[in-house]
Amino acid sequence: MPVNGRTPAYAVGLIIPFWLLLGLIVTSHFYPGYSHINQAMSALGAVGSPTQAISPLIDNYPLGLFFIIFSLGVIFTPNLPRLGRFTGVLIGLHGLANLFTGYFPCDALCKPVEPSASQLIHNTAGFAMLLTLLAASALWSWLAFRVQERWFGFWSIILTFATVASIPWMAAAAQMETSFGLYQRFNYFSQLIWVAVFAWMLIRRQARA
Repeated sequence: MPVNGRTPAYAVGLIIPFWLLLGLIVTSHFYPGYSHINQAMSALGAVGSPTQAISPLIDNYPLGLFFIIFSLGVIFTPNLPRLGRFTGVLIGLHGLANLFTGYFPCDALCKPVEPSASQLIHNTAGFAMLLTLLAASALWSWLAFRVQERWFGFWSIILTFATVASIPWMAAAAQMETSFGLYQRFNYFSQLIWVAVFAWMLIRRQARA
């Protein structure tokens, strides 16, 4: 396979979901009673949590940088349509928003009666994270057919649908205060798996070049 400056960037995109999975397992180990089923991932870094200091160091900051590195690989990939390179910008913005969610933690238990400025910034950055990767995967649901990567087009359609379909589940779970963590993880890991497969597609294209 040809190796150039983009190869490490693609490889970083490939490991993103595995890094988050491992990070959640490690961080939650230091949070007695933490529930992956019921609690949001952000609760690990919430104000006053036992893992407030280590959560962003293990999860948000490395992942934010990984997304930015991968985004640069996408932006500078030759023979991609302009919109294809633009999805690299979206992925970079996702990484930047990830850094913001780590630097501005949610309030205690992420359920404030009156949210602080940090909570509001955290929520805004989290919403930006959802929209940026959702827009990127939606664009590739069409772009992949244009660049003769039909399998990735179908994959993008499936994961874009999975992400959108899980949003009402998350909203309902937040209202009922049960199983929110489960639906949030399904939603976000659908996006992260899409990123990893996107990276794999770019690696395969480079190998054929």
